[in-house]
Amino acid sequence: MSKTNETFTDQWSTTLNSKILKFLKVKKFNKMTPVQAITIPLFLQHKDVCVEAVTGSGKTLAFVVPILEMLLKKYTHESRFDKYHIHSLIISPTRELAQQTYDIANEFIQSFDDQQRFSCIKFVGGTKHETDVEQFQQHGGTIVIATPGRMEELLKIKTSSFNLIGNLKSLEMLILDEADRLLDLGFLTSLNTIFDSLPKQRRTGLFSATQTDELEKLIRAGLRNPVRITVKQTGSAANQRTPSTLKNFYMICEPNEKLSQLIHFINEQRPAKIMIFLSTCACVQYFASVLKHLYQSSTSTTIYAMHRKLRNKRTTVIEQFRAETSTTTTAILLCTDIVARGIDLPDVDWVIQYDPPTTVVQFVHRCGRTARLGRLGNALLMLLPNEAAYVNFLLNSQKVPLNEMTTPDISTIENVVPTVRQLATSDKAIYDRSKQAFVSYVQAYAKHECSLLLRLKELDLGGVAEGAFALVHLPKMPELKNRVISNFNQSQTVNADAIPYKQVLRNFDLQNDDYFFC
Repeated sequence: MSKTNETFTDQWSTTLNSKILKFLKVKKFNKMTPVQAITIPLFLQHKDVCVEAVTGSGKTLAFVVPILEMLLKKYTHESRFDKYHIHSLIISPTRELAQQTYDIANEFIQSFDDQQRFSCIKFVGGTKHETDVEQFQQHGGTIVIATPGRMEELLKIKTSSFNLIGNLKSLEMLILDEADRLLDLGFLTSLNTIFDSLPKQRRTGLFSATQTDELEKLIRAGLRNPVRITVKQTGSAANQRTPSTLKNFYMICEPNEKLSQLIHFINEQRPAKIMIFLSTCACVQYFASVLKHLYQSSTSTTIYAMHRKLRNKRTTVIEQFRAETSTTTTAILLCTDIVARGIDLPDVDWVIQYDPPTTVVQFVHRCGRTARLGRLGNALLMLLPNEAAYVNFLLNSQKVPLNEMTTPDISTIENVVPTVRQLATSDKAIYDRSKQAFVSYVQAYAKHECSLLLRLKELDLGGVAEGAFALVHLPKMPELKNRVISNFNQSQTVNADAIPYKQVLRNFDLQNDDYFFC
């Protein structure tokens, strides 16, 4: 069974519990989005649903609202309520998305005058198992929000006072959020383990921005005769994978101009809230250092960095960047694809992709960090001349049209390369990071999904090293062997061994292959 192109009302149903309607009004969720209007009634009719909708379409409320409606109806007047009976389980691919969903659900619950009757708890990596066990024993968990790996680990813990498998026997709702991402991250085995621990008689909702063959296998394994919902845009954007309120641009930069063009573009947009996506953790770490140096004299500009290796600091970074709402300051978040999916970061003016993402699907999700829930937004993809064919590839494969943005003449903008090189020659940590970033970028480029279009042998490695990374010296790496390197002016006067470290390096700043790709 499927539903497409169905008409719907955008008004919240007056049959919903008054406490939910009151909270929605306070939070100014005045109207339902299409995915909410179609999905919520089906959940309340005890249907399994499989939802495909573009990123930023309001999928979280589409399952949080019916979960809370069922809880209020079931437990508000029930005298034998057991807080250790798990009613709903929401599986999220990342800690950040789990935290976001937890915040939304918990804020709803805290607004209810009888909120002590049920609770929301999250199980994610980065904490000790004992902490999760203690929290559950103390507060219970009517709604559990978890990453699959941590949930699988906790299911294996069985003591006289803690047995999640037993607590799940009364489960009524399972949600798989960003299901395609769950599979991309290799969680299929964990999901099957979780499925085996759940009752067969339950409602299941699967939410995804894309549909794949692997996802079909997951649907067959975890859902029973689901209603398939595909929410598309109308008009000329009907087949487009990005929101219709998003304006997509691209610019072709010469390799020796790329970093200077990026900084010039940022300066032209200030004040603004900007996200810059980079290929690897090492690139994020390096360019965050570069931007902090370039904008050190600007009290109205804040630079944030976000990648997998930050571990427990990631939640803090997300919260700080999310809180940036001033229209007179500039906030810049440099990040990897760890925040490309599901995370709601309000009021992002520009999403900049410094280079093509490893997969075209990630291009769509990166862009989806702006223009969310009908708001306007802008995205810019920065390409080298040899990458120009990628524009048509996006149009054909993802139905995403991009408008070209002309780059200013390099003689009319500031060349920041000498400044960045001077920074590297004054601090060995920055010097090391620049090389690590370049190596990781080249290695990621060699593994690109579109290797027929984006060929490493056609990449101007010298120009990129100088103009996109501002390297002082080229690193020794296999990819440079037997290559004629031009367009790179290597410093002959700088002795790398003599460059001092200004600060003691942390572990993840050192040479570490695992640090490169995340």
